[in-house]
Amino acid sequence: MKKEELFCDCDVIHSEVVEAVKNNMPEDNELYDLSDFFKVLGDSTRSKIIWALDEHELCVCDLAVLLGMTKSAISHQLRALREANLVVNRRDGKNVFYSLADDHIKQIFEKGLEHIREKKLED
Repeated sequence: MKKEELFCDCDVIHSEVVEAVKNNMPEDNELYDLSDFFKVLGDSTRSKIIWALDEHELCVCDLAVLLGMTKSAISHQLRALREANLVVNRRDGKNVFYSLADDHIKQIFEKGLEHIREKKLED
């Protein structure tokens, strides 16, 4: 596709469409929260943790060994994920196990991974 084909070169405003989209647009605060949600997922270490928790509930020690990181570094990342409501924890004696907060997180992560893998096959 030529560069000039990428831009609209007209002065026609499709007001009905623009108005319909405007009326359905989420509130600014929701879009800010959505942006923050994706920023949290934008860190590769946190993505690894999400992937691992998508596979199975794990404790900090398990995650540290799995990812070759310190427990402190894992705890720091889990805190960010907890604050973003992406993971939850449960205590079992001295152990604290982490899992994905809900199926939405699982679906979003898996769909994103599916998209990346699909794009790699196309290339």
